[in-house]
Amino acid sequence: MPKISAHGLSRSFGRGSARIAALGPVELDVEEGEFVCLVGPSGCGKSTLLRIAAGLLRPSAGELELRTDVSHPAAMIFQDYGIYDWKTVLANVRFGLDVQRVPRRAADARARAWLERLGLAEFAAAYPSALSGGMRQRVAIARALAVEPEVLLMDEPFAALDAQLRTLLQDELLALTQTAGATTLLITHSLEEALVLGDRVLVMSARPGRIIAERRPPFARPRTGAVRSDPRFTALKDELWELLRDEVTEVHAVRDTGTVRGATA
Repeated sequence: MPKISAHGLSRSFGRGSARIAALGPVELDVEEGEFVCLVGPSGCGKSTLLRIAAGLLRPSAGELELRTDVSHPAAMIFQDYGIYDWKTVLANVRFGLDVQRVPRRAADARARAWLERLGLAEFAAAYPSALSGGMRQRVAIARALAVEPEVLLMDEPFAALDAQLRTLLQDELLALTQTAGATTLLITHSLEEALVLGDRVLVMSARPGRIIAERRPPFARPRTGAVRSDPRFTALKDELWELLRDEVTEVHAVRDTGTVRGATA
């Protein structure tokens, strides 16, 4: 059985003449251990789909199911880090374990192990305000992986970072997820990020977002960031951009004319 399944999934916002169809219908299966990346133009419903998967939004129609064990729930990493300013780095990473009522000594040990792995051990007692953006995102990644999730949901986790740091964290995440083996669904605007990380790249249309294409990067696992220099990488990136071009153009046409695709009269 797929770890993530969506059938006839759609979501609308507003009512009456102001109702906007934001997403769908979407059909999606993500197999156990698979890393799937969703790319698409701004406002196409990518984050809406992920928030439905995380249980933060309800669908307007259809269904989305996550199949996880109670002891290994889904974990989500947000674009804005989602860590707590009033908790220390150690307490942030331990948070999910505390929710699961893991004994404090074992929870501390597991949290410290992830901090060590992500190069944050010396900041265990620090607060997020003392950290850079990249370090905060490392804390968010450590917190998510510390609970040993079966499903990992990521919403533009590196969007706020500069290009160099983004590349470094992509490579770190690639190594971590290949070791952890969690089923992963990543939302991103970056075609490069999707090709480096994903087993599959799904292209979404302009709003209302639907899956209009699928590509499988031809790079065996375990892989590293070195695939960026492979000629096939550049060729597939160009192919994906051609698929996206019309959808991005549609978004800008809507902004210029005020005509919203998916609006109801």
